[in-house]
Amino acid sequence: MSLQIYISGKFYPKEDAKISVYDHGLLYGDGVFEGMRSYNGKVFRLEQHLDRLWSSARAILLEIPMTRPALAKAVNDTLALNKINDGYIRLVVTRGAGSLGIDPNKTSHPQVIVIADSISLYPEEFYQNGLEIITASTIRNHPAALSPRIKSLNYLNNILAKLEGLQAGCVEALMLNHKGEVAECTGDNIFLVKDSTVQTPPLDAGILEGITRDAIIELAKKAGYNVSENALTRHDVYVADECFLTGSAAEVIPVVKVDKRPIGDGAVGPVTRDLLERFKKLVRG
Repeated sequence: MSLQIYISGKFYPKEDAKISVYDHGLLYGDGVFEGMRSYNGKVFRLEQHLDRLWSSARAILLEIPMTRPALAKAVNDTLALNKINDGYIRLVVTRGAGSLGIDPNKTSHPQVIVIADSISLYPEEFYQNGLEIITASTIRNHPAALSPRIKSLNYLNNILAKLEGLQAGCVEALMLNHKGEVAECTGDNIFLVKDSTVQTPPLDAGILEGITRDAIIELAKKAGYNVSENALTRHDVYVADECFLTGSAAEVIPVVKVDKRPIGDGAVGPVTRDLLERFKKLVRG
């Protein structure tokens, strides 16, 4: 059976799931989204994802044309209809169809789209042996231009950095902010481990507040690790004992080399392995 896609109150087979070419989500990247994971048929931290979706929408003056309970039901119904237990859910809200001009006031009928599918972001070998990444020359958008805390449909900033990584033979790339500080990767938050302290850039470094990031901070504190959210530089990355990335799609993935420099002894470290196991228990619990 074809995957069923939810669009604004109805389900459509994947090949028939369409929106207007005049939708400002397509024309201008004008909209917001969330990427979520399901485990055993249950969405991981759905309420936190909906909180972030509503915050992103409010920040761009986009009215979501559904209540939160109705949208939560649509997400769960889409999972159930497609019989997906362990999968990935993409929740999208567009500005709606309008004119070819950018005026949002000339749009109508924002579209709410829910896609549930399976996902394998990275090969299993990367989880076992670690990733190699580079630092991209493309910096994160200046927060005074576009807040990185808005999870918008315009991902060109991240895509340009991703292309740099791919051209260097890496599947991920590290992005710095306008101050030259470590921000995040193209699709994941970054963590370092130094002398058993778990470090990650603060929100004001120009990052998205990741749902998995928050879960790892909670798990690390419960496990007794010192956790620091302070400004970090590439120097901190190069001299770290361990490095790993977090994201809804990636979950927790080790990094063993940055800019051709081995991190620590060049192997997946014990704190990373410990937090990865704790995260697995959390989501499977």
